[in-house]
Amino acid sequence: MKDKIKDNIDDPEQLEKIYRDDKKGFEKAFFEIYTEIAEFRISDFWKARLEYDRLNDYSFQPKKTDLLFLFISCAIAGFLIEIPKIFDINLGAFSFYEKNAGLILLLGVSMFAFFTKEKINLKPLVIAFFVLILSALYINFLPSNPYSDSVFLAYLHFPLFLWCLYGLIYIDFDTKDKVKRIDYIKHNGDLAIILAILIIAGAILSGVTIGLFEVIELKIERFYQEYIILIGLVSAPIVATYILRNYPFIANKIAPIIANLFSPLVLITLIVYLVSIIITEKNPYNDRDFLIAFNLMLLGVMAIIVFSITETSVDKRQRFNERTLFVLSIITLIIDLVALSAILYRLGEFGFTPNRTAALGANLLIFGHLVLIMIDLYRVNFRNKEIKQVELTIAQYLPVYALWTIFVVFGFPFIFGLK
Repeated sequence: MKDKIKDNIDDPEQLEKIYRDDKKGFEKAFFEIYTEIAEFRISDFWKARLEYDRLNDYSFQPKKTDLLFLFISCAIAGFLIEIPKIFDINLGAFSFYEKNAGLILLLGVSMFAFFTKEKINLKPLVIAFFVLILSALYINFLPSNPYSDSVFLAYLHFPLFLWCLYGLIYIDFDTKDKVKRIDYIKHNGDLAIILAILIIAGAILSGVTIGLFEVIELKIERFYQEYIILIGLVSAPIVATYILRNYPFIANKIAPIIANLFSPLVLITLIVYLVSIIITEKNPYNDRDFLIAFNLMLLGVMAIIVFSITETSVDKRQRFNERTLFVLSIITLIIDLVALSAILYRLGEFGFTPNRTAALGANLLIFGHLVLIMIDLYRVNFRNKEIKQVELTIAQYLPVYALWTIFVVFGFPFIFGLK
């Protein structure tokens, strides 16, 4: 079947005949060789067609076992996050949440992902388990020194390292398949949308619940904050994953709309912001707090660009959105150049520190990625290339971020002597 599809990829009529002769066999073979035929325009059509029923099946009923695994994963994550209260651990000395919050979140989501797989591959399971155990031991044996920048950076980057690990779990450790990496990025964008909705709904429910108990003169704020809210926060990503798995049509409808709305709004905001910087004469070269805010804004805009690109339709051209993303990439590149020059200036004036080194590395990585994205977006807009090429560029660059994150988490504390 695979050879038949490859041999007839340029013959729509023959592909249709092959599909009608064996629909299930065609679908299975198509997705197995999709990365090999992704460059053909017709592949996007067949991918959208084969996925349509699953993504838009509103009558689909989730498996009962999925609900059971959802409950088990949430219960385990909730228990782990409450360990300091259950065992009366001194948080001031141990920094439990700084070290383990991200680990518990990843563990809960990963458990649910493994439990609900159609077929469990033992090798990735064993690898992921040992990496989780070793990284948990490492992060908890780091000294709880609030004045150590290198340790703080390890804490800060540790959730990103775990995010990379979850990405490997999500793609079944198939590091060669770039399409799976793109799917993982899309999954994260969809997850963020569902998670935001859940958090808003949870905040409304919490306010109503506390208010109702106040009416009958019962004060539950402290209990609610220490147990219900905390457990709810670590359970929310697992619940969002469950929703995406069983009701994919929800994010499938919302994500492209948000992506199309956000790109022009962010572009306008950035232009106004840059003009405001010039008018107010703000200086990132001497103002450390402003430089930090500048870099955080850069990371946020970069994330929006990646999200918008991966959610842009491949079934039909969206010229306005593609040109908006191209202009946005240019302006973001300018912002990154300003941030880089400010970091280099401060390095020359004050020397290397863990924070400045981390900022320099992150900005250089983003700069390189932005250049590649901008070049591809130029080709999309002015050389009639497909938006898929930009997605592949994003996917190819992900291991670079992963390597940098590993270096910061496991290298910085020793390179800078826990300073």
